[in-house]
Amino acid sequence: MTLKFTKMHGAGNDFVVIDGIRQSLSLTPEKLRLIADRHFGIGCDQILVVEKSQRHDADFRYRIFNADGGEVEQCGNGARCFVRFVHDKKLTGKKEIVVETKSGLISPKLEDDGRVTVNMGAPVFEAARIPFVSDSDEITQTLDVDGLAVLISAVSMGNPHAVQVVTDVDAAPVLQQGPLIENHTRFPKRVNAGFMQVLDRAHIKLRVYERGAGETLSCGTGACAAVVAGIRRGLLDDTVHVATRGGALTITWNGGTNPVLMTGPAITVFEGEINL
Repeated sequence: MTLKFTKMHGAGNDFVVIDGIRQSLSLTPEKLRLIADRHFGIGCDQILVVEKSQRHDADFRYRIFNADGGEVEQCGNGARCFVRFVHDKKLTGKKEIVVETKSGLISPKLEDDGRVTVNMGAPVFEAARIPFVSDSDEITQTLDVDGLAVLISAVSMGNPHAVQVVTDVDAAPVLQQGPLIENHTRFPKRVNAGFMQVLDRAHIKLRVYERGAGETLSCGTGACAAVVAGIRRGLLDDTVHVATRGGALTITWNGGTNPVLMTGPAITVFEGEINL
C-alpha cells in the first residue's frame, strides 16, 4: 500500500497527517508504529487521520494515533495542523470548522496572522470522568510516585492530564517520573504528565511526558491542562503565554464551563509517499 502524507508540526509537536477522504486506508497498529518510527519510517509524535464526519453538525472527523499505535481522544497541537491541512488541501473553504473527535466536537479557526485558534471545550475536573481513581474532586491531590509524594492536579482536556508545579522545569525529573505517572494505577486509561514552572501570573514554562509518545517538544492539551489547573489553584490569570521547548502557545480560560481557547502555530514541513 502506497500512502500519501503531509509532515506538519505545531510548536515542535510533529505529525504525519493522512487524507482518509481521497485515499483508502488500512492502518493497523503495526503500520502506525512503522510510520511513526524515526529511523525506519517517517517519524512523528502522532499520526492524524482526516475522515468524513458521520455527524450532521461536524465538517470532518479527526482521528489521532500515538507513536505506539494506540488511538487517543484528543490532541490540541494536532487540531491546529488539522484545520490548516484541510484548508490547504482545499477540502474546505471555511477558515473555521467543526471537527468530530473521539472526545467530542472542537472548533479550530485559521487566524489572519497565520496562527490557529482552537476552541477546546470546557475542562473536566471530576475524577470519574478524567478518569482518575479518587474519592475527591479537589484540584490538588497527592500521588505516590515510586515512594515520593507528588502534588498533582488531575484534569481532562478530552484526554487525561496530571499537572505538577516545579521550581525549575529544565531540571524537573520529566524522564524519570514521566513514565511512572503515565502508567500509574490511579489513572486507568494512563495519563499525560505535565511539569509546569510559573514565571508570573501570565507566563509559564512547560514540559509534558505524553501518554504513548514520551516527552514531546510541545503538547497543546497539556498546555491547556496546565493553565486551567494553575487558574483553579489561584496561580495564574485568565490568559497565559506558555513557553514549550518547541515554541509558544497562548491559552485563555474564563473559568467555570467556559471553553478553553488555544492559539499557536501550524506549520507544513514536507509532503511525500511511503510504501507500507
